[in-house]
Amino acid sequence: MGMWIGIGRKARRCYGFDEVSLVPGKVTINPEEVDTGWQLGNLKFEVPILAAAMDGVVDTKFAIAFGKLGGLAVLNLEGIQTRYENPDEIIERIIKASPGESTRVIQSIYQEPIKENLIKQRISEIKNGKVVCAVSSIPQRAERFGEIAQKAGADVFVIQATVTTKKHISSKYKSLDLNKICQAMKIPVVVGNSVGYDVALELMETGISGLLVGIGPGAACTTREVLGIGVPQVTTTSDTAAARDFYYKKTGRYVPIITDGGMTTSGDICKAFACGADSVMVGSAFSRAEEAPGKGFHWGMATSNINLPRGTRIEAGITGTLKEILFGPSRLDDGSQNLVGALRTSMGSLGVKNIREMQLVEVIIAPTIKTEGKLFQQLRKKIV
Repeated sequence: MGMWIGIGRKARRCYGFDEVSLVPGKVTINPEEVDTGWQLGNLKFEVPILAAAMDGVVDTKFAIAFGKLGGLAVLNLEGIQTRYENPDEIIERIIKASPGESTRVIQSIYQEPIKENLIKQRISEIKNGKVVCAVSSIPQRAERFGEIAQKAGADVFVIQATVTTKKHISSKYKSLDLNKICQAMKIPVVVGNSVGYDVALELMETGISGLLVGIGPGAACTTREVLGIGVPQVTTTSDTAAARDFYYKKTGRYVPIITDGGMTTSGDICKAFACGADSVMVGSAFSRAEEAPGKGFHWGMATSNINLPRGTRIEAGITGTLKEILFGPSRLDDGSQNLVGALRTSMGSLGVKNIREMQLVEVIIAPTIKTEGKLFQQLRKKIV
């Protein structure tokens, strides 16, 4: 398997969203009658989309608004919300920084220590909004923050790093024992990010409740440029879905996979589900909502790394309300609004009734799918 790239060296061909398309079947269904729901542990959601744990996307107010619309927003416990009493003032400094200064400003802002009382306070604020509360931590702080979050009333705990594996080798610090933390936590533990069949299988065996899939595809992430690592999302979602299905047949326990990043349009989201995703995590699309704390600005989670930033600040702009981005009516024709409506229409056109059936539709390799017959659209984009 693979193609020769040099003497004695093969490389596997992998695919991204722009290179594939979905094939309608023999039946079509009224989009209003399809089921987009998914389940994480004992928690059920009508909207199979998570808002990424990024400071320009999710604060407590956004988490409440998103939850009331049927989705799940993840609050970053490593971010501005838990470092500063008044995070809005700090975000304003990031927004006003010039492009050349933005990374340096972000690095300095994130040097402020995380305050445990603010972790409890932010979780309390979200729970007071009567919605499911999900929070995120890096592995190094997961044991301590997981304990605090659970006692404060969080419903989902996400452990997230650039690359996550079951086995981590270090002589400088103690590695996180995923088996131990999954046993200790009484709430679902979601882990990420990973790519590949074998890694996914090993992570599922630790007892996790969900797995984030994807390394470096986010709009504000520069991991692929800085570190040269990553696998296109179509291939990595398919590989991980195969591991999930094997694990389910072996154990009877279903661990949902969440495709994280790389989806620039609603069509990409539909393709992610067809490749095997149970849910997707999106950041940049929601940074464009009026309710987002970044006011149209968005920056990668690793932008603040003091030694090797692997993210950048981008200006996505504000295009509409959160409700419009999720459910419409869409005022734009670029696939960035009414994401759930687009998913429903796609499912209806493909003739599938739910997400599990969506995972079984025919996917074809089609590298010209976005350009075939689109001359005038391409010209219009160049003019604009």
